[in-house]
Amino acid sequence: MERPTHGGPAGGTPQGKGTGGGPGLRLGLFAPFALLVLLALAWSAGWFWLRGKAEAEIDGWLSREARAGRQWTCADRALTGFPFRFELRCTSLGFARSDVRFTTGPLVAVAQVYQPRHVILEATGPFRVQQGDLDGNVTWSQLEASLHVTGDGFQRASLVADGLKGRVTGADPSPIDFTVGHLELHARPTPGRFATDGAVDLSARVQRAGLPLLDPVLGGTEPADIALDATVTRATGFRTRPLAQELERWREAGGAVEIASLAAEKGSRRLRAQGLLALDDQHRPTGQFDVRTAGLEQVIAPLISEQIGARLGGDGAALIGNIVGQFLGGRRKEPAPGQAQDGQDRPGEPPLKVLPTVRLTGGRVIVGPFAVPNVRLQPVY
Repeated sequence: MERPTHGGPAGGTPQGKGTGGGPGLRLGLFAPFALLVLLALAWSAGWFWLRGKAEAEIDGWLSREARAGRQWTCADRALTGFPFRFELRCTSLGFARSDVRFTTGPLVAVAQVYQPRHVILEATGPFRVQQGDLDGNVTWSQLEASLHVTGDGFQRASLVADGLKGRVTGADPSPIDFTVGHLELHARPTPGRFATDGAVDLSARVQRAGLPLLDPVLGGTEPADIALDATVTRATGFRTRPLAQELERWREAGGAVEIASLAAEKGSRRLRAQGLLALDDQHRPTGQFDVRTAGLEQVIAPLISEQIGARLGGDGAALIGNIVGQFLGGRRKEPAPGQAQDGQDRPGEPPLKVLPTVRLTGGRVIVGPFAVPNVRLQPVY
């Protein structure tokens, strides 16, 4: 007696277990894709919500600035960058206040969604500025800036530009032309002094700078390289008020520029300086500097000896010129044992010499006991 068989035909598969799997298995295959779609929809909704919030913040800031007498204009403003960043674009940017106005070409400011407090800015010239009778026009081949802020304020600001060319008209003499091959500016809160002194560290690097107005005085047409490291105290109170008001607030607060290092080179002429710079009660620069030079004593000495010698007359002029020249020539500053030369003795270049202390006081420039003639420091504002 044969035992009954179960299942399908010989060689077949059991019922209910086909090769396509059940409905639950097929739905499981699509679950990751459904989750990805939901995340994309949520991200898109969040990005557009943040963009709307940013637009409202921008409008509110522009309104507050306008009520304070500062008019900002972002032509054809657009906020794009979906999905991972925000890009604020202006076909031109303008600013107008009672004392100054400026415009620049197309501008774009970029911030990543995951790092919204770090803004990168790119601008295209020309930059045109007008203040009183002065008009400035500057172009460049490339310009980038960045600003990193936190809840405690800015952490770092930088600007880098190449191929700068500019002209200022309305000054005396006029026009003033200048060129800069490369420019870098950096600022950060001074560690340990920002909260107490409102101190900000500044670092500037200027390469291949040309200012034809000064070439006859300095005796050469070579481009100049300048490096500056300084600290500005009482800088946290700066706002976008008129310049005269800002500087007066800074002066009354006891603000000063502490120059840790100033290095300038123009051909064979070199200068190293450090000191303190501020404004006196007549709004003129005041301060004191320790200076080392190579080649510039031949520029300074004739200025002083000419006036002193003219008062003496006759052979006294030559004698005074010789004395002043030797006095300003100073002596070579020898490094301490094991101390680096710091670029003082380059092959084929004259050594740096220590000048007498340079002081800015009462509107005069005084080198040692001698006042530089025909040089009067005018009020800054």
